[in-house]
Amino acid sequence: MRHALLTALLLATPATAQTPMTAEEFEAYTTGKTLYFGSRGQAYGAEEYLDNRRVRWSFLDGKCKEGIWYEEAGLICFVYEDRPEPQCWSFVKTGDRLTALFQDEPGNTELYEARQSDEPMMCLGPDVGV
Repeated sequence: MRHALLTALLLATPATAQTPMTAEEFEAYTTGKTLYFGSRGQAYGAEEYLDNRRVRWSFLDGKCKEGIWYEEAGLICFVYEDRPEPQCWSFVKTGDRLTALFQDEPGNTELYEARQSDEPMMCLGPDVGV
């Protein structure tokens, strides 16, 4: 009887209830890669993960924002050159891909890793007038 109850409880646990990645796990997975993220079946953006927890983000429009990431209270937080307030996410590895949940608006933004590359992102230079 006890075994049946334990089995039922384990089966009732959602598969998505996984432990978020630690900063060390996240760093080991991302450093040196460019990850392309999607949301609800659409391209969302890409982030290039550089040494020393530096990042470069783009909404895939050729404009890139430099930033850094750090761990705070078990979350991975990002600060960018044009947005000094932290944006904190929990990252879960699902199979061979990441899923990211935005913690500042829980339930509103969930991104998934659509693909990855070892190549840097294409960033256009600053706008130049004629």
